[in-house]
Amino acid sequence: MRKYASKILFLAITSGLAILPVISVSAAGGGLFRKHAADTAEINIHVRNALNSLSKSKDPALLKANIDTAELLCVKANMEFPAALHLARAEYFFATNDFRNASQEASIAIKKAKNNDEMDILAKTMSFLGKYSQRTGFSLESINYFEHSIELAQKNKLKGIIPMNYAMLAEVYSKLDKLKEYRTTLSSLIDAAYKEHDTLFVQIGITRLGRTYLERDRNFKMADSLNKKCLEIALARKDSGFAILPITELGWNCYLEKKYDCAIKYYNQALAYSIPHKIYANAANAYGNLGTIYRDIGEDNKSLHYYHLALEQAELAKDLYSLWWINRDMSDLYLKNRDTSKAFQAYVLYKTYSDSALKSEKTQGLIDARIRYDVDSHNKEVELLSLKLYNQRLIIYGALGLLVLSIAVLVLLLGRAKINAKRRISEMNRRIAEVTQANLRQQMNPHFIFNTLNSIQYYMYQHDKLATNNYLTKFSSLMRKVLENSQHTSVPLRDELDALNLYLELEMIRFKDKFEYEITVDEEIDTLMYKVPTMLIQPYVENSITHGLIPGENKGFVKIDLKLENEYILCTVEDNGIGREAASEKNKMKEGNHNSLGTQIISSRLDLVNTLYGTSLKTTYTDLKKENGEPAGTRVEIQIPILS
Repeated sequence: MRKYASKILFLAITSGLAILPVISVSAAGGGLFRKHAADTAEINIHVRNALNSLSKSKDPALLKANIDTAELLCVKANMEFPAALHLARAEYFFATNDFRNASQEASIAIKKAKNNDEMDILAKTMSFLGKYSQRTGFSLESINYFEHSIELAQKNKLKGIIPMNYAMLAEVYSKLDKLKEYRTTLSSLIDAAYKEHDTLFVQIGITRLGRTYLERDRNFKMADSLNKKCLEIALARKDSGFAILPITELGWNCYLEKKYDCAIKYYNQALAYSIPHKIYANAANAYGNLGTIYRDIGEDNKSLHYYHLALEQAELAKDLYSLWWINRDMSDLYLKNRDTSKAFQAYVLYKTYSDSALKSEKTQGLIDARIRYDVDSHNKEVELLSLKLYNQRLIIYGALGLLVLSIAVLVLLLGRAKINAKRRISEMNRRIAEVTQANLRQQMNPHFIFNTLNSIQYYMYQHDKLATNNYLTKFSSLMRKVLENSQHTSVPLRDELDALNLYLELEMIRFKDKFEYEITVDEEIDTLMYKVPTMLIQPYVENSITHGLIPGENKGFVKIDLKLENEYILCTVEDNGIGREAASEKNKMKEGNHNSLGTQIISSRLDLVNTLYGTSLKTTYTDLKKENGEPAGTRVEIQIPILS
């Protein structure tokens, strides 16, 4: 049984909370300006529409349109921007990942709200800064902002703010893994929501609290009671979409107690809600968990039936998580029943989807790291500016006799601070580029292994034992090379060429001598001394074979030639295939437009190498033609950097 029930619940709740930080502005909330009443009223309407738009759509364009209109009205009426408009601008910049401007606009909103005694705008801006601090990695600041917003709302009896802040505050404690504080905050959320008759937040609080008793601090009765209470509220609100969550949790709770009949009942009930409403991810989860239950009780045929239904729903939802764990469990089940062919097919799909999910997680991790780095850099700039202003005040109030000396010391300190700041930023950028390059290299190895496994699968299906054994022997040698090379950012050119030779031999066996190849190396190149980035040449050779030589009618030939230039090695991959235009047409007829993942990754890696070493290396494609204009193949010239 996969823990996807909890993942579904978490995503559903947090996606619901994605709209919570968007704060509506009531028509009666804090008059913007006393004069120009008609203009002020119209500005209020557009600001309110701007802030409310994000709760209805994730597209920031609607938010921006209302902001622009409100700004234009302020300019025409010769009025300052009100605090609420600055808050709307902060929300827009936050939605577009412009965190520096978001922080500045929020600071202006706080200042104006305090000056105009607009406590509702002040509380909502504090709530925004709590969300901002959480997103940028400052958890303690986030907690302080949320607590301050709650305190302001309680003191001024503001509605619609307290439950929202408790929900977001609980999320901070969850990420900090503070279970006690998390539960306490959820209890406060439920109490505040009951007081304001906000059943949506009551549902959110009860569901999250029930989740804490499912696994880590397991309490079957408490989890069962809370989820049934949440289901009762959802049904009373006629919220079928939210009802799926407690039903799924109830099924998971029964499964953990090995109450399989109870679990089956709840998952079938979840399907009764998710299928009619086309909530594909929940349907995939329910079908998959039913498959696992029947697997555990020994009904393998039923298990496979539900697994297949789960895969259909996961495909519709483009749910990578369900696709990889269901294929993995199906592979294990096929293997248990000694159906090795289907087990292998399911395993290949499992690896494909798990690699895609891993790639997505790594990409998001790099984005989050970059966001936190940018915000931290901005905070340091603000600190430096504050220090500068402070030093200037000391100079102004200092003795006249020390004025010249103070200015000299200040200039020296500022100069050193700027140099250190530039050095830190340069070093951080270099480290980010190295991490990104390592990430791309790890993405390419699974892609290369996957393509090679397809060849092994082909011989298995042909029942050619001799060819399969020969292929596996060479494949094991190649894998050993690939694993050795992948441990390093760069390897000696000889190791790279050894791996390329093994790959070409495997492809010749696979395609039954459909082509020949030749590798020539300039005598000036020392293959032991010169190091190059790993797995750089093979994807281009693979493209020549797959898209150029194999579709052709005649025997193909690919030549790999390496020559030493001034600052790099020029690698030329030339084939006598059908050419890029014909290959593109064939790909369109088969599967639509096709882009080689391997060459895309290589292109990205070359860009990173150029950034790290200040080079301008590139890849050039040339379409070869006969005298009569017919295609005669393709030439690719790759400028490979020589690394130390």
